[in-house]
Amino acid sequence: MSNNHSGSCLCGAVRFQTRGPLRGVIYCHCSQCRKQSGHFYAATNVADGDITITGADNISWYESSSFAKRGFCKICGSVLFWKPGQDAYVSVLAGSFDNPTGLEGQCHIFVGDKAITIRSTMDCRSSRSRRRRSRLRRSDFAAAALFP
Repeated sequence: MSNNHSGSCLCGAVRFQTRGPLRGVIYCHCSQCRKQSGHFYAATNVADGDITITGADNISWYESSSFAKRGFCKICGSVLFWKPGQDAYVSVLAGSFDNPTGLEGQCHIFVGDKAITIRSTMDCRSSRSRRRRSRLRRSDFAAAALFP
């Protein structure tokens, strides 16, 4: 798999290209990541010199703490980046890449702040009998399109 990857926000107003190796995905369960994304962050890192961003004027940066800021598209709201103030890298949300990257999960951080317990055995695409076993019902989801 190539070390060059591209990605974007949902509306395409912000695009990026990365070059070189990416760190494994870190899952952050801190309260700030949860509140911004609605769940946890899943992000990789890229050196500042190895990312090119087009449409940077469409990024809104929110200084969420004294040591980092968060970048999101000011048009569609897609969360894209987490940037520490003193380090020469940017974290890129793994889901914002256009194509599979081959990245693997590395670790979970701030697990004491988790809002929910995640069971890796739950599969929403499972058969009707599996849905019954995991107690998932069509009415459990706002969007019935999850179960075509």
